[in-house]
Amino acid sequence: MEPVILTTDRLLLRTVGPDDTEAVHRAAQDPDIQRWTTIPSPYLREHARSFTGQFVPDGWSQGSVLTFGVFLPGGELTGMLGLTMHSLGTAEVGFWAAREHRGRGYVTEATLAACRWIFTAVGVDRVEWRAEVGNHASRAVAERAGFTVEGTLRSGVNNKGVRRDCWVGSLLPSDLGLPSTAPYLPAPPRPQAGAG
Repeated sequence: MEPVILTTDRLLLRTVGPDDTEAVHRAAQDPDIQRWTTIPSPYLREHARSFTGQFVPDGWSQGSVLTFGVFLPGGELTGMLGLTMHSLGTAEVGFWAAREHRGRGYVTEATLAACRWIFTAVGVDRVEWRAEVGNHASRAVAERAGFTVEGTLRSGVNNKGVRRDCWVGSLLPSDLGLPSTAPYLPAPPRPQAGAG
């Protein structure tokens, strides 16, 4: 798959390359990014070089991990967002925001743009979000973007060799007023206790 460029009112979402290595390395020094994501810790320059020079281009060419840098129009990196393709019609979103750009809604805006794109251009019918229990900033972004938090998965993520519980949520095309590629039949509501 060829990389795409997405725009919003305030942002440019594009692939990252070797010219972005230093910006990625600098942002990833944030202890919160290293704590709550699966990037290596400590995060060295060679990790950033491998990410921008090999991981991101390979993910796009294989159609397996579609990674966007989230940039302001002037070119400043505000965060990263990736869509990992899973089973047929399902992707998982992951993201982080550079410390100095948090609290401005950039990652929420980028998440919505990327999800609209993957629903309409790629034919995905479900985008999942997962975050380690306790990562309230990630959960707030997901909820503001319209994800439905579905529950907690015991031992649902592996972060640096440690299994941890995680929250899981989903966004469907219908949540954004978009059509699905396949019909969706939700489960019937459960009867309330004591009714009848």
